[in-house]
Amino acid sequence: MTNEILRAYQEVERAMERYNKLLADYVNAQQNSEKADPTKYERVSQGARAMRDSSLIYLSYAKFVAYGMPESEDLIGDDIQA
Repeated sequence: MTNEILRAYQEVERAMERYNKLLADYVNAQQNSEKADPTKYERVSQGARAMRDSSLIYLSYAKFVAYGMPESEDLIGDDIQA
């Protein structure tokens, strides 16, 4: 694949990592807040876990495609995924 596709993958990966970190920070803030609504906290916590898990699945396939769908995962470099 082209370097442009690999760079686009890197951008998506960084954006998803940032998004998931911000969600995790928000969940932690809600957990430590005395004013937090327990129902909202539970929903946000579950949503953050679902986003993290979905992101990992999405990124693993996106990386595979960005590397041109090689026949072996050994052909995929480790220099992109953090």
